[in-house]
Amino acid sequence: MARTPSNMLPLGTPAPDFELLDTVSNKTKNLKDIQGEKGTLVMFICNHCPFVVHVLPQLVAIGQEYQEKGIGMVAISSNDVQNYPQDAPHLMKTLGQDHFSFPYLYDETQEIAKAYDAACTPDFYLFNADLLLVYRGQLDDSRPQNGSPLTGSDLRNAMDALLKNHPISPNQKPSIGCNIKWKIG
Repeated sequence: MARTPSNMLPLGTPAPDFELLDTVSNKTKNLKDIQGEKGTLVMFICNHCPFVVHVLPQLVAIGQEYQEKGIGMVAISSNDVQNYPQDAPHLMKTLGQDHFSFPYLYDETQEIAKAYDAACTPDFYLFNADLLLVYRGQLDDSRPQNGSPLTGSDLRNAMDALLKNHPISPNQKPSIGCNIKWKIG
């Protein structure tokens, strides 16, 4: 299992716009479609990464809990499906239908992952109501087989602070996961 950290996009960065296929609805979605009234969470994930599989229960719970509070959410997979067919859109659709209350988009060209400077799966980006980055980093300290409880505490604390208009600490730990599977050539 490769352990790749987040690149830690600078806080205050405006959210890059996108227009990508939602594998569940088979419709194109853009940033405005998923933007929440109080904030927006953009997650880079994929189907097969053991780090994503490990945090899946928290992704589901956070989606259900925080969308109701005004935070828009989206998951994006940017992996090269030629070399990693388990991340293909039809399999993304199955995962999304079975688990997510938010869109699961396919970044076929990988341009959106590059625009967000995404490096790993999972990689989390929380933007305020003005679509300025306020948090990027880990879900929590839990990793596959490290024994730390899976709570989502780091991301949850940032979202709770955002919802209460409290400052979010700029002291943020990078996410760790599998590297995004970049296309070669």
